[in-house]
Amino acid sequence: MQQDTFAFIIHPIDPKRDVSRKYPTLGKLPTWLIDFLSLFFPPIYISEITGIQSQANGRSLQGWFIACPLTPKRMMELPPSVVYRKVIQTGRMAERLGAKMLGLGAFTSVVGDGGVTIAKQLNIPVTTGDSYTVATAVHAVQKAAHLMGTPLDKASVAIVGATGAIGSVCAEMLAGQTPHMLLIGRQQTKLEQVADKVRAAGTQQVTISDDINHLAQAHLIITVTSAVDAIIEPHHLRPGAIVCDVARPRDVSRQVAEQRPDVLVIEGGMVKVPGAVNFGFNFGFPPQMAYACMAETMALALEQRYESFTLGKDIKLSQVMTIDKIAGRHGFTLGGFRSFEKAVTEEEIARVKAYRHATNNNTLRDTLAFVDPVRL
Repeated sequence: MQQDTFAFIIHPIDPKRDVSRKYPTLGKLPTWLIDFLSLFFPPIYISEITGIQSQANGRSLQGWFIACPLTPKRMMELPPSVVYRKVIQTGRMAERLGAKMLGLGAFTSVVGDGGVTIAKQLNIPVTTGDSYTVATAVHAVQKAAHLMGTPLDKASVAIVGATGAIGSVCAEMLAGQTPHMLLIGRQQTKLEQVADKVRAAGTQQVTISDDINHLAQAHLIITVTSAVDAIIEPHHLRPGAIVCDVARPRDVSRQVAEQRPDVLVIEGGMVKVPGAVNFGFNFGFPPQMAYACMAETMALALEQRYESFTLGKDIKLSQVMTIDKIAGRHGFTLGGFRSFEKAVTEEEIARVKAYRHATNNNTLRDTLAFVDPVRL
């Protein structure tokens, strides 16, 4: 039987830390020099991935991590055509290795037209993994709400970046599960379009806004903007808020973690991969855990669905539901939370709950109380 295969492109997010994982000596260079040199490095073979096995049919999967050397700073500074060329070179390495499916990780999935141009230049299908990222973010928020004792059917949910591909579908998925939804974005017309879909799906009380300060009313927040710098600061959040930050770079300031022990910040969900997976490389996750975008690539290969599944800036709810079913069938599950590069433990969640209750008994409760959406 012919082996099912895939490859996944990674690249250095934190230049010094991530380069050190493969090249300790290079990782000692100043960040500005790593940024500069990244343009001149060729694609890099990182590791072979083994041990992935479907729970549905026992099919195994072979894969590879390969790296596009460009840092986020370089990807944002360089013309898209230059970045495309580098990513396509990395994709051709995947083809030479024998991959039948290619996943685009981190900034390689959002640069330019979201993988469309890259896919046209390669002979294997390409996916950004954004569809399963949406599904996992929603599952993570639902699970976090349960663990924190925040009933979703009584909570206010906010989507920051609600007009984007990921944000709009997250809003659709959570519509009907919450009595009130706050949609935050820059484009009024698009916000109104998303609001109409949310109302049609069952949540009648919908507020649209371009003001991040309105987050003080939200119990649960999914944030996924394209902002370069953090936009959510400690004073924006109510006690006990749960924030799922799907954006890269992060939307949530690190000061939230430092100054708001009564707030839970998670970075989407970690996905537990079926089988005794060995990634052959430490990308910062616990054993058996992967990013949702990685898991989408693996699940499609296990399904032998070798097609460009998620590309471009538009994601349909049907795509998200389809990949969620495929991944679940093969045994991919939500495996826990991460926050600022660390796994979130049960003890930490208990501490946030304790701080929330303490905070709710002091004057902050009054200053950060639920904002009446009718007055916005």
